[in-house]
Amino acid sequence: MLETGDWSARVRVARRLLAQSWLPLPLPLPWRSLPPLPPGWLAFRTPALPPLHLPRLRWPGARAPGFWLPRARPPGLRRASRRRPSFRLPRLRPAAAAAALAWVIAGLALFTVFLHMSQTTPVNSDGASNALQAWAMLHGNPLLRGWELSDVSFYTTELPQYALLELARGLTPDVVHLAGAMTYTLVVLLAARLAQGRAAGAAGLLRAALAAGIMLAPQQNGGVYILMLSPDHTGSTVPVLLTWILLDRAPRRWWVPAAAALLLTWGLVADNIVLITGVAPLAAVGAWRAYQSVARRGQRLRGAWSELLLPVAALAAVGGARLAGSLIAGAGGYYVWPVDNQLAVAGELGGNLALTARGLLLLFGANFLGHNVGYVAGLAFLHLTGIGLVAWAAATVLRRFAGAGLAEQLLVTGTLFSLACYLLGRNALDLHSTREFVAVLPLGAALAGRVLAGRLHAARMMPALALVATGYLLSAGRVIALPAAPAQGSQLAGWLSAQHLTDGLGGYWQANAITLETAGQVSVRPVVIAGAGLGRARWEAQPGWYNPARQQANFVVLSSVWPGKTSVAWQSHVRAAFGQPARVCAVGPYTILVWNKNLLADLPR
Repeated sequence: MLETGDWSARVRVARRLLAQSWLPLPLPLPWRSLPPLPPGWLAFRTPALPPLHLPRLRWPGARAPGFWLPRARPPGLRRASRRRPSFRLPRLRPAAAAAALAWVIAGLALFTVFLHMSQTTPVNSDGASNALQAWAMLHGNPLLRGWELSDVSFYTTELPQYALLELARGLTPDVVHLAGAMTYTLVVLLAARLAQGRAAGAAGLLRAALAAGIMLAPQQNGGVYILMLSPDHTGSTVPVLLTWILLDRAPRRWWVPAAAALLLTWGLVADNIVLITGVAPLAAVGAWRAYQSVARRGQRLRGAWSELLLPVAALAAVGGARLAGSLIAGAGGYYVWPVDNQLAVAGELGGNLALTARGLLLLFGANFLGHNVGYVAGLAFLHLTGIGLVAWAAATVLRRFAGAGLAEQLLVTGTLFSLACYLLGRNALDLHSTREFVAVLPLGAALAGRVLAGRLHAARMMPALALVATGYLLSAGRVIALPAAPAQGSQLAGWLSAQHLTDGLGGYWQANAITLETAGQVSVRPVVIAGAGLGRARWEAQPGWYNPARQQANFVVLSSVWPGKTSVAWQSHVRAAFGQPARVCAVGPYTILVWNKNLLADLPR
């Protein structure tokens, strides 16, 4: 047992313990050879030692030899804080939330109204063809390989919309009505938003309401068909309106012309009419503004960069659309027929002028021609107010074109370009060809809202506008109250299904409409007159439909009503191509000729 005061013995024990085990200290070798401690060596108590207090060490200040240079700091610049910036969610302002909610409610209300209007006109083969193309995209053919479309593809605008609706609803004629109502609702809302501009409060609301009111009530005879039944250039104004809103609202940044070029490319891939409604106005207005800035006001090129980039964006959109078309064609995608770009001869200008005037009446719901004098003609005559407001706004901007804003210049230029191209071109065939300048309605309505809303309010014309708006609402209510019309050929489609006639041929206006009505259970393929007989159609069709090794066809549909009325010559061509039919059936205005063979084998390849 170690005594309490034997400090030297304690030190030796501690050293012996450290030498035998845990701590790898550099101890001398003799300590490692000491004998082990006896058992019970820890049975002793040491006196309590007082706590050890060490003084704080203070290092004398010292600097390394060298030169001291002051830090250069710009005057007025504070030292950057080392704190991380705190992430804050944007504050939701009640006024902005209320405005967004108002736009949503207005959109839902307009969609409901326009859907009822669209259902008053039967779906025909124009909309049915696009529905079948979207169905093919959904079922393993996204590039539409083998399809020969019309002179418009709608590949990046309406076809994806149709595909999404068919994903939810299936292949039905309702898809055409839903898509048409959605598209026209979007066009009206975008025109109203463009008319509002940067105005806020009551002034902005009046601008938007004036633009939307002009577009509110399309006529049932022709107007609904052109504006909201099938994709006939109405939806092609959506990329143009989005581009004008971007140029009107966005600040002067380098990415704004680039985004405008992308939007116009998106529209141009789908429809070449964007060249007239969007690309050409942007190039012309941009070049004119750049000339005014550099040549007239003596501004440097660096200061006019935003104006100079507008024509560049227009050219980039054309190049981008051609590149996209080449890539699609190179991958084996669809084929689009070229657009007829010939100018009219002198003898055609009179007819073109008359069709342009009647088309304007039809677009603005003011086609009172042919009606009896009465309530309906009076409501149509009231819609001349919209045409007058658009003409007034266009004249106001043209008179002071140099002082107008960019959006006003683009709107009036696009409106005039659309009218001029239709008037001087060779696309004015009938009243339904008004679709070629359908962009005049949203562009003109947005222009009237931007230019005239404040003037009308200052002139105390609000009671007169309220009276006109009441007439517009009555016109819309009259169209909504009409019953829904069945799809074209729906009676014939039911009869063919009951007779188990599932594969046949017909004219363009009967073929795809019947196929859509029966969700593909009855397939009627379009044929055309070719020589003394018939040949396969190359418009909104694909060659695989006419392969006799894979497909069948044993009947032909003839019609005695428009659209698609088949003449007596058609019957002679049918018999020359296929011989005498085994039986002939009549279903309403349709005549069905049935054979006991595959008619596709007699069609020329």
